[in-house]
Amino acid sequence: MILEAVMIQVKESMETEYEEAFRGASKIISSMKGYISHELQRCMEVQGKYLLLVKWETLEDHTVGFRQSKEYQEWSIASFL
Repeated sequence: MILEAVMIQVKESMETEYEEAFRGASKIISSMKGYISHELQRCMEVQGKYLLLVKWETLEDHTVGFRQSKEYQEWSIASFL
């Protein structure tokens, strides 16, 4: 099992929009081969900071199957960062 851990800093006052967009992204993530589980945690000490944890069966499921997928390329959260 591979644990992907991502620290995300969302632009000020964009937290609600980010969380809504992430709900859509959750459907993409969970549909990928090798997906096990994921969770998004909001930091209580720093506004706009999140920790995303995703469990994958293999490193390739994450790096190739997910990161190089058409679905990942089409969905972007860049406007929130």
